[in-house]
Amino acid sequence: MGEVHELAARGFARHAQSYARGRPEYPAALDEWLRDGLGLSVAHAVLDLGAGTGKLTRRLLKTGAQVWAVDPVAEMLARLRQDFPEVDARSGTADAIPMSDASVDAVVCGQSFHWFATAAALREIHRILRPGGHLGLVWNVRDESTEWASGLTRILRPYQGDAPRYSDGAWRKVFPAPGFGPLQEWRFAHAHSGPAEKVIVDRFLSVSFIAALDSTERERVAVQLRKLIARTPALSAGPTVTVAYETLALSCVRD
Repeated sequence: MGEVHELAARGFARHAQSYARGRPEYPAALDEWLRDGLGLSVAHAVLDLGAGTGKLTRRLLKTGAQVWAVDPVAEMLARLRQDFPEVDARSGTADAIPMSDASVDAVVCGQSFHWFATAAALREIHRILRPGGHLGLVWNVRDESTEWASGLTRILRPYQGDAPRYSDGAWRKVFPAPGFGPLQEWRFAHAHSGPAEKVIVDRFLSVSFIAALDSTERERVAVQLRKLIARTPALSAGPTVTVAYETLALSCVRD
C-alpha cells in the first residue's frame, strides 16, 4: 500500500464517528452533475476514492451505477461498510488502487484529492479508468465572509502544520495532467444546518489535524469553539444554526 499522510491516518482513525456525525453531506444538486457531467447511470461503474465514511458514496449510489469505495483508514471504511453494505469497500491508497486496469467509468474524490494530488496518483487513476472515463473532484468549501466564520479559521490555523488542505490550492499544480483533458468546473450553493454542537463543534473537531491531537489539546479547541458560539448571536440565539458552503465540482476526461 502507498503512503498516507500521518495526520490523516491518525486523526481519521481516532475520530471516524465524529467525521460521520459532523461533516456536511453533499447537496442534491450534485446528482445532476454526476449523471450529466460524469455520465453515470446503471450502465456504469464508479470508484469513490478516498471515500472516508461514505459522505459522497450516498450520492453516487443514487445514480444507479455500480459503486466501489477505497480508503486507507480502516476505521473510516468500517463506518462506510456499516452504512452501505452493498458497496465493495477496499483498503487502499490513491497510488496503489486495488482494482484492475480499465475497470471503471469514473473515479470521484470527495473532500480528499488534496491529500494525494501527485503524479503517481494520477497515473493510477488513469490506469483504472476506461478510455473516455471521467475523473471528478468535489469539495464542500466553507464561506468565510462573516466574522465568526473567519474566527473558526483563526482557532484552527495554529494546529494545521503541514497538512494539505483544499484552501492552499497546491492540488491544482498537478493539472494539466498527462493522459487527461482540461479541467471543467461547476459550483453549487450549499448549507449545513443543525445544532451548533454538531455543525460547529463536531464538524471542526473532525478536521484531520485537530482529530490527531491528544485529548487534552483537542478539548482546548472544543472550549474555544464553544466560546465562539456563546459570544456570537447568529450561533447561540436558537436551536439551529446554518453554515454557508459552496460545493465545487471539477472533472476531466481520460484520453
